[in-house]
Amino acid sequence: MRKSQPKKIPLAPDPKFNDKLVTRFVNNLMWEGKKSGAYIIFYDSLDKVAKITGEEGYEVWKKALTNITPGVEVRSRRIGGATFQIPAEVRPDRKISLSIKWMIRYSRERNGRSMADKLANEIVAASKGEGAAYKKKEDTHRMAEANKAFAHFKV
Repeated sequence: MRKSQPKKIPLAPDPKFNDKLVTRFVNNLMWEGKKSGAYIIFYDSLDKVAKITGEEGYEVWKKALTNITPGVEVRSRRIGGATFQIPAEVRPDRKISLSIKWMIRYSRERNGRSMADKLANEIVAASKGEGAAYKKKEDTHRMAEANKAFAHFKV
């Protein structure tokens, strides 16, 4: 067994919505330590989401995140020379982490002028239950369902 895990450093809530989840999202969005730039991108994208949907951008973003949060995933396990994909429940902390990473990754891969535009479009798509990040969640669930026969191996 490894040594004890390091303490989790508490996050400061973001200035606009006073939400730690926003800070966590912005920390993942940030490049080269430019946090203020990441905040600008995030808040701009929420404004664009509000324009597109006619609803509050923050609420749409939260709905989008819950829509792309996975419940199960497959983990590889080697048993007797063969590697099996074993479905496993996702830890609560990892659920949030995966959904944030997927949203940012697929936003970056989108076509658009600025990152704020791309992120806004991905947020809108995810809140409607479409888009690449939502598809990733569906694929993950489908793969877990397909490998349900190996669930008795448990990770």
